[in-house]
Amino acid sequence: MTGVQLQFSNTYHLLVHPGVEVIEKAGGLHKYMNRKGPIITDSGGFQVFSLNNITSEDGPELKQKKKRNTDDAGGGSLLKVSEEGTIFRSYYNGKKIELTPESTVQAQKKIGGDIIIPLDELPPYHVTPERLKASVFLSHRWMARSLQEHLKDPRQQAMYAVVHGGTDKELRKHSLDYLSSLPFDGFAIGGSLGKDREEMVEMLGWLMPQVPDNRPNHILGIADPESIEALVPFGCDTFDACNPTRVARHGTLMTTDGQIRITQKIHLDDFGPIDPKLETIPYSRAYLHHLFKQNEPLFLSLASLHNLYFMNNLMKVQREKIMRNEI
Repeated sequence: MTGVQLQFSNTYHLLVHPGVEVIEKAGGLHKYMNRKGPIITDSGGFQVFSLNNITSEDGPELKQKKKRNTDDAGGGSLLKVSEEGTIFRSYYNGKKIELTPESTVQAQKKIGGDIIIPLDELPPYHVTPERLKASVFLSHRWMARSLQEHLKDPRQQAMYAVVHGGTDKELRKHSLDYLSSLPFDGFAIGGSLGKDREEMVEMLGWLMPQVPDNRPNHILGIADPESIEALVPFGCDTFDACNPTRVARHGTLMTTDGQIRITQKIHLDDFGPIDPKLETIPYSRAYLHHLFKQNEPLFLSLASLHNLYFMNNLMKVQREKIMRNEI
């Protein structure tokens, strides 16, 4: 509907509910939700490590995630991290769930994604060099085990390695060189990429020219308009993030002339389209304003759909610029 070419689905949440056995019984995730296009699934590692307690080492994204997981509404908890893998408590029913490199691959086989991601550890931004190095090496061992498990039964699925190293360029290069030596089908760029967009762009501007161009790549968790326009020229292929739908649910709509706050009274009798320069949902700003003010659940879906239309049009524009050699 909105032009999404590659849909990202979250293994952690699917493990918690409805459970991978239900999805397998349905015939896989494509049939379960009637998705005809390709799907990429993650290992669930980011969500699991975001369950850990907030520390001074965490960057802003993990702090925000952890706060949501530990508020009065309850949440899961990370119980153990070891060489074998992780154990966490479900936010849904309190059940203990073990994630190992092998079990996350097995789960993603049952889910049936087209591209799967191996288990990796997510260290915080302000971590010591020693802790960061240990984390990168642990992730490498986990990913090697994941790849071995995957190759037992490929099922026409592709597996992307996750390049780690935080903002340490030497570790990033080591991670890329090691993972490039293994038969992964592509690369995902993960871990902390910096404290802000400027540091992230500088890091990826240095890293991406070294990523083998004969295999596709994916930028994990980054997909705001400004970042996409900055990163596509570096050769970044695909992106994912909850940002467009998250800000939509809180009343921010993306348009070709910039963001608008649909919550503002100025939109009470604004009967024009949300974005006159974009083919999007056929509703006025006034209607969306009304739905938000009345706490109508329909607003959440319509606003999210609009922002997805906007983001996919943005990517379409980037592809057209590439074809015209403007990027």
